[in-house]
This record gives sequence, structure tokens and C-alpha cells, in this order.
Amino acid sequence: RIGPTTPTLPSSHPYAPMLPEPLRETLEDRLDITVESAAAVGGGCIATACRLETDGAPLFLKYGDEAVARTFPGEAAGLRALADANSPLRVPAVHDTAAPTDTRPGFLVLEWIHTGRKGRRFWGRFGEGLAQLHRHTAAAYGFEQDNFIGRTPQSNPWTDDWPTFFREARLAPQVERARAQERWRSAWTPPLEALYRRLPEMLPATPDASVLHGDLWGGNYMITATGDPAVIDPATYYGHREADLAMTELFGGYDDAFYAAYREAWALAPGYETRRDIYNLYHLLNHLNLFGGGYAGQVERLLRSFG
Repeated sequence: RIGPTTPTLPSSHPYAPMLPEPLRETLEDRLDITVESAAAVGGGCIATACRLETDGAPLFLKYGDEAVARTFPGEAAGLRALADANSPLRVPAVHDTAAPTDTRPGFLVLEWIHTGRKGRRFWGRFGEGLAQLHRHTAAAYGFEQDNFIGRTPQSNPWTDDWPTFFREARLAPQVERARAQERWRSAWTPPLEALYRRLPEMLPATPDASVLHGDLWGGNYMITATGDPAVIDPATYYGHREADLAMTELFGGYDDAFYAAYREAWALAPGYETRRDIYNLYHLLNHLNLFGGGYAGQVERLLRSFG
């Protein structure tokens, strides 16, 4: 972590207090750039984020101590996997990432995406683009490394059976975390056990293992300068594509044209609404664990619908 000997720049300096001097030196050395200024960027709740003006193109920088920086390798790997799908969705390029040292924080440097207004066909392009992204598949469910969903560790062991993966790598760890934090209610255990027994009949055994964004709520897409969709802050893994669609519905913010375009590009099997609720149980449990009892009512309603 950064200690008291970290150099302090005068407040008049263009990248103070946003950019610690050892971090600036590291970035300039590793990326062969000159940092001309740094400005804070809002919207995040985990890392310190800023826009770097350089002697080349602007860059997006996240940085933080070990507790923050441990999320960066998984995010970088996820962005690269999404980019490898070659979909129409814009994915920021990863320039560099590194763990903290004794003198500077860990960091993640990404392409800066210039923003604009939604184009006339924004939602249609987004739906079509997500369907095309999901056409990029793997041979099993999981990912090349574990990562994070927000601040919560997310395990991604390669698994051949989708219901087993979703039970063991998604639901069960969140339930155990809730129990450890004394946020789990004993009345929830019978419907959870009923859901576990029914998962093999409620979820497809071997759907296409699509590359997923993994955390596709309304705060994790952007509108580019050309009015097209871009996706950021993934919790990527390979899984059933409906899990991404389910997350878009959990907190709202997506237009009907998005869903119509997705379904036209790749139809959904009957029973999606039930599977959607199963997939969103994972995210509600995660929010329960991260933010507390305000999500208990939603968790209970979903569980009782399965019991």
C-alpha cells in the first residue's frame, strides 16, 4: 500500500492530487508516453478513476490499493475476451495493468472512449450486437481465471454442465457469504433447497457457452461519439446467454427495441421468464451481501416463487 513517503505534488501541478508521482513515472515508462494532466472521472465506486491527457491519445486510468487492484486482472481479461468476439459492440482496449508495489498503487489503463448521444438505431444496434457477441462460444462454462462481480470474488471453474456451474459457482458462494454475514434468513433454506433440486429441469443442461459480459446493468454500457453502444466493467465468463439478458431487466433502463432486436437476431426458448428470475437471484444475493438488507425482500420473493 502507499506509505507516508509517497511524494506529494504541489496543488498547482496539472496531475495533482489525482496522480501520485510514482504512478505517473511508472505509466510514462511502461507506456512510453508523457502524462500532461489528469482529471477525475466520476461514476465508479471501487477504484479511483481519471482521464489522462498524454502526448498521444487520452487514456482512462483506474488505480487503488491491493483491495481495489485485485479486481483489475479479471477485468482486463474480460475486456479482452469480449473484444475477441468481434461483435459490433465497442469494447475499450486494454493498454496495461499491474499490481501495487511499496511505492505506488495498482492500476488498469484502458482506451478512452469519447461519448455522445444515442443514435436513432442505438437500441436496435445494441440488441443485435449483444446477440452477435453471444455467438462467440467456448467448449465449457467458466473462464480462464476467477474475477469479481463488483467487489465480490467470482469463481469460474471450467464445468461441462450448466446447472451444476450455476449452482456451485454462482448461487452457493453467495448463499455462504450471506450466511457468514448473518444476512441469510433460515426461512429461505427450504425454498433454496427446492430450487437446487429443480435446477436440472429448470435450466438447460448444455446451452451454448456464450461469452458473457456478466454484469450488464444500465451503468455498464456507454454511448460512443458516433451514437453506438459500448460495454464496460465486465464480470466476464462463458455461460448461458440468457444470464446477460436477465441482468438487463433486473434494474431496468433498457428500451423495448433492444429486446426486440436481440430476439430477432437470436430467438429465446420458451420459459425464459422463469430462467431470468433464477439468474437474477445471483445478482440480488450479491447486492444483499454488498449493500445489506434492503435487498432481502426481493431475495425472499424470488426464493418463495421456487419453493
